[in-house]
Amino acid sequence: MIHTLSLPGLVRRFALPLSIAAGLALSGGALAQQKEDIVIGGSIPMSGVFAFAGVGIHAGMGDYVKMLNEAGGIDGRQVRYVPEDTAYKVDVSVAAFKKITSQNKVSLYYGDSTGFSKTINPELNRVGNILMTGASFATEINNPEKFPAQFLVGPDYTEMFGILLRYIAKEKPGAKVAFVYSDTEFGKDPIEESRAVAKTLGLNVAAEIMTPPGSVDVSTEVLKLRRANPDYTIFHGYVLAPIPEFIAQGKQMGLKSRYMGTFWTMDNSTVMKMGENADGFMGVMPFRYYYDEEGDAPMMKKIRQMRPEYQSTAYTQGFLAAMLMTEAVKRTLAVGKELTAANMKAGLQSIQDFDTGGIIGIPVSIKGNSIPVGRIYRADYSQKKMVPASDWIKLD
Repeated sequence: MIHTLSLPGLVRRFALPLSIAAGLALSGGALAQQKEDIVIGGSIPMSGVFAFAGVGIHAGMGDYVKMLNEAGGIDGRQVRYVPEDTAYKVDVSVAAFKKITSQNKVSLYYGDSTGFSKTINPELNRVGNILMTGASFATEINNPEKFPAQFLVGPDYTEMFGILLRYIAKEKPGAKVAFVYSDTEFGKDPIEESRAVAKTLGLNVAAEIMTPPGSVDVSTEVLKLRRANPDYTIFHGYVLAPIPEFIAQGKQMGLKSRYMGTFWTMDNSTVMKMGENADGFMGVMPFRYYYDEEGDAPMMKKIRQMRPEYQSTAYTQGFLAAMLMTEAVKRTLAVGKELTAANMKAGLQSIQDFDTGGIIGIPVSIKGNSIPVGRIYRADYSQKKMVPASDWIKLD
């Protein structure tokens, strides 16, 4: 914290001529004006269907901002986090954005969904002074030309499939793979491109099965899966249901498939809700789990000190989102530039071989609008933990 002395105090202590003291006071006043807070706004779903993630995201963002401010902030400026609950509704999210940006000079923003990210994009491009990330990993947003003021905190959904498929191709060349996905924009996102990726890796996509999202009768779809008899089944576009039902019925029918998921399925607490059927379930995770003490991960240690109880992968995503957004601000101010979206995005794009403090197990670089890195984890139900099943996989 900067302590300013009064003019008489300066004169008394340093015996400066009045003109010099006045000059210092004037420059100090200008400096004080420049040192306004850096504001992170947030459309955060702390209630509604996505609250399980929103509560974690909110805690992670708040913890990183608190830690950053305790270390002096950015260039002598404090960072202020201003969230609003959106209940995971796009119209509420847009209203929250308008409210927060009308009441604060916002430089950074966290969005709660793909729908919001797409809806607010023209406004971000119009105002030109906000850099945004959020809960979405949509492939569509990984396009710097169409979404110049946004980025993803990890790989996009197609890149997640790419990481899973590369793991499969290495473990079992020529394997048969099934894609099971929800009849939603989220579910369909990576399917077409991943079909082509599988082919280039020499894998055989033996089945593509689409279901309604959530808890439904999947007996017909499980029969399709049984006929295809895949070596690996990748689920996408769900959080939990109907994945446990697929696995349970598949095991009853003697299916030997290995089952896999993508980010929003892969929180430790989510997977363990499958009960014994969780054992061996695998998936892609861009970050270390809360309890992972492997390697040099000082930031994970700090998180465990701040939060002695288990924190979800949504918490980690929020924490890293705040870290990367504020890193973009640091780099912009370090080269003496204004906090415009273009300048902050350039600061973000300059991130090469960046050490996240072990949140991601290897140094990372921003490519396009994403961080195309992940690791395969496997559920060990006896430990009730996700354990590493691969090294960190980085896409070219």
